Amino acid sequence: MVFDQNTANLPRKNLKSAFGQYIFSRQKELILYLVAPCSGERILDVNCDTGDHLQIFKEKWCSVTGINPSAQILQKVKNKLGADTEIVAGKADDLPFSDNEFDIVTLINVLETAKNPKKVLSEAIRVCRGRVFIGFLNNLTLAGTKQRLKELFGLPLSQEIRFFRLNEIKCMVEGTIGNTKIKWGSVLYFPAFVYSFFEELEEMLPLENNPLGAFTGLVVPVKYTFQTVQTPLMESFNMNRKAQRAAPGTARDMVQEMQK
Repeated sequence: MVFDQNTANLPRKNLKSAFGQYIFSRQKELILYLVAPCSGERILDVNCDTGDHLQIFKEKWCSVTGINPSAQILQKVKNKLGADTEIVAGKADDLPFSDNEFDIVTLINVLETAKNPKKVLSEAIRVCRGRVFIGFLNNLTLAGTKQRLKELFGLPLSQEIRFFRLNEIKCMVEGTIGNTKIKWGSVLYFPAFVYSFFEELEEMLPLENNPLGAFTGLVVPVKYTFQTVQTPLMESFNMNRKAQRAAPGTARDMVQEMQK
């Protein structure tokens, strides 16, 4: 593969470049390896951006939903992925969904720009009944400087973002749901120039338990639990406060009805 420095700096927006495609293919491999989605599972991608991550799960015959506060972005995702893709306007720290509604929830490059990362993570866990995938830019990597990583992953150079360490994310998870078994790994281990002459070196290293990749991902198992049901929902559905299940979909339906 020939690496063109001039076309590689915005891979998320220009996946047609050879290096941009390679970066995304490595992210995709890690996501599928850790999440292992099954046909028919419901997946929510928080701040779904271009829809590329939703496409990964759609190819695996999952039922996909994307959420983003921007109506313009959501329309682009809809146009890209088709009418069978559900799109919802909303914020990452206040998801308009019921408890335990999705089998998989993904937070990919979301915590870096969140005002309250713990609240975003808590919301993702609340609406999940299977596993939460967190993908983030690694603060401890050989791939380059923070500014170079912004270029590499298509983030605005002027944007203030956090660069996390794996242990920081683990502590955040454990502070939210307690001790749990976390599966993790990383990809994109080297500075960009390495891939112009020795791409195979990347694939020689293991995906799992490798702390040196620029893009790190971890999967958090989430048990189906009764957490919160808002008062209007309990009145509408005559639910007992001691019940052990929520009413999946009802919160989202009520929000959509109010927006009509």
